[in-house]
Amino acid sequence: AVVTGASRGIGRAIAERLASGGATVVMAARSITASADGLDGTVQQGVAIIAGRGGKAVAMACDVENADSRSALIDQVIARFGRIDILVNNAGRCIAEPVLDMPLAVSESQTEQYFMAPLHLSVLATPHMKRQGEGWIVNLGSSSVTPSGGDETGLALYSALKAAIHRMSASFSAELKPHNIAVNVVTPVAMILTPGTAAMGLDTAELRPFHERVEHLAEATLALVSKPPQEQTGVVAFSYQWLDSIGRSTMSLDGQTVLQARNPG
Repeated sequence: AVVTGASRGIGRAIAERLASGGATVVMAARSITASADGLDGTVQQGVAIIAGRGGKAVAMACDVENADSRSALIDQVIARFGRIDILVNNAGRCIAEPVLDMPLAVSESQTEQYFMAPLHLSVLATPHMKRQGEGWIVNLGSSSVTPSGGDETGLALYSALKAAIHRMSASFSAELKPHNIAVNVVTPVAMILTPGTAAMGLDTAELRPFHERVEHLAEATLALVSKPPQEQTGVVAFSYQWLDSIGRSTMSLDGQTVLQARNPG
């Protein structure tokens, strides 16, 4: 399983839960041993956490804004493991600015992170999944794709790119289902507090009641890759709401503790 943006936050949580579910995880990020953006967390630390629990993980460098780096990541995974079963396109750090204030270079950077990278990595991984006879792609979506009617200043580009991910995933799922490859979307219901969202000033007393546990999103991701592709593709899984609908309990990231029990069926 390859997880981009796995240094911290959502990406690391997904990597940890996939590892506790039995996957060998490639944790990808721009930098392996040091933070590339000044936020706490590195993939090297994530690999150590997983290894300490008896799981399997390796760190690989990848700048998702760079096409050559994206190609090199997939090449390295195939060279080392001979296959790629799961691709989780998570990487991205939102720049929340009004459209008129956002420089073109920032718009292009955000587009590379949130749209071109998932598109390109999926295209690169697909031939290997076809050769294997199966595969799973999970793209990170957002509840912001549906306008709230409130004040959304600063989210126009981010929301548009996430809407494109939802639409692209739906089409990809139809195109790739004959090849036994699933394409699904996992998205928070509200907001997950991560070092990135905290840096945006979203860790406030007013917003904390709306924060969502990252374990719900990690559990939903594992659930999306736990069924045969022919049985579960084209799904947009809104975190704990989707887990409610399928009756799957949320586990801790190490897979040892039930954090929220749900009854199947």
